[in-house]
Amino acid sequence: MEDRTARIGIIGLGYVGLPLTLLFSEERFRVTGFDIDFEKVQKLNDGRSYIHRIESAHIAKAQESGFEATSDFSRIAQMDAVLICVPTPLHEDHTPDMSYVVSTMEALAPHVYPGQLVVLESTTYPGTTEEIVVETIERHGRRLGISVMRSDQEELDGVLVAFSPEREDPGNMVTPRRDIPKVVGGVNGVATKAASALYGTVFNRTVPVSSPAAAEMTKLLENIYRCVNIALVNELKQMSEPMGIDIWEVIAAAGTKPFGFQAFQPGPGVGGHCIPVDPFYLTWKAKEFGFQTRFIELAGEVNESMPLYVVQAAERALGRVEMSLADAKILVLGVAYKRDVDDLRESPALTIIELLQRAGADVRYNDPFFPTVGKGRKYELHLKSTPLENLERYDCVLIATDHSTYDYRSIVRDARLVIDSRNATRGIVSTKIVRC
Repeated sequence: MEDRTARIGIIGLGYVGLPLTLLFSEERFRVTGFDIDFEKVQKLNDGRSYIHRIESAHIAKAQESGFEATSDFSRIAQMDAVLICVPTPLHEDHTPDMSYVVSTMEALAPHVYPGQLVVLESTTYPGTTEEIVVETIERHGRRLGISVMRSDQEELDGVLVAFSPEREDPGNMVTPRRDIPKVVGGVNGVATKAASALYGTVFNRTVPVSSPAAAEMTKLLENIYRCVNIALVNELKQMSEPMGIDIWEVIAAAGTKPFGFQAFQPGPGVGGHCIPVDPFYLTWKAKEFGFQTRFIELAGEVNESMPLYVVQAAERALGRVEMSLADAKILVLGVAYKRDVDDLRESPALTIIELLQRAGADVRYNDPFFPTVGKGRKYELHLKSTPLENLERYDCVLIATDHSTYDYRSIVRDARLVIDSRNATRGIVSTKIVRC
């Protein structure tokens, strides 16, 4: 690690794995990226990026340090450290879908060797590292790493296993990734030491914890904290509307307090991989111990209800001009789950579109990051992005994602009715605007 000759393998070249690849490449490590998506592998080897905030020039720069992508998992045997960054979604019943981790470990385990470091980064429930990663490695005849003395020198014997949660913040162009502390929990002290040493080459600070389960719980706490507080302001938003109170004004005022308060913003729901998903990992795991996470479950229910709340607000607003959803032509602005990212995962905008369509509305969308929206795990829309013009032909323009490229004053000027679920039109005074 110190002389940068360690070979790094990163499995899963998505929103977590690819940025991590670039971090290690910047430190002159030779990185090999592993992915089962042949199209991604081909693009990367051609020096092209498929993530908006990562430029193709960044890929080319990594290639200068030896980066290449492959779908050949037998090459795991050539790596000194393997970092696993694969998806961990939910099933329809809110139980963890660990199929990507399980299949990755089955492909990985035959090729691991003594002294190799294996780190899981995918967000998951406490116990995953030992129940899946360790179990699979041991089932394939390998044992866990320990430190031994040979010829008066300390050597590593066995596979070193740890968990280190990703802390990606898509769209954040302010905080450098290396400034985000890296939490590390190994199955033993040797694994923690090895993982901390590796991550210490690219992150300015590592935070060792006592076990993989503690590191796994750390990630869940971070996201549950956000989930619960977003649910709180979402509920207050619904309560404030009939009172005639602007909840965004209230949050801004409360935010002037220099202690004891952190501002969270309401919206049409929560999206991305973390906030809508992670709390249910802990809820599911808690049931094994006879514990019901009532607070967490309630927060999830509130956030999941927000797309319907937005649709109902649009229905009421259209009703005031004697129009029903079934007769309305609606343009939805933004389908990404948050501002200025090319990420659809768990986006509440997709749910809003589906609810509007079920009500009979003629729905179009515009998003500068998505020329088309096809079929995903939880949606099947097959729509094309509509140009942002002739807004007067729509009965309603619904702001679902507040991309910074939108000219909201022009939108309000040209539209008949604007349903704003993100407070994107703050500062604009118009009877056309309905904030919800």
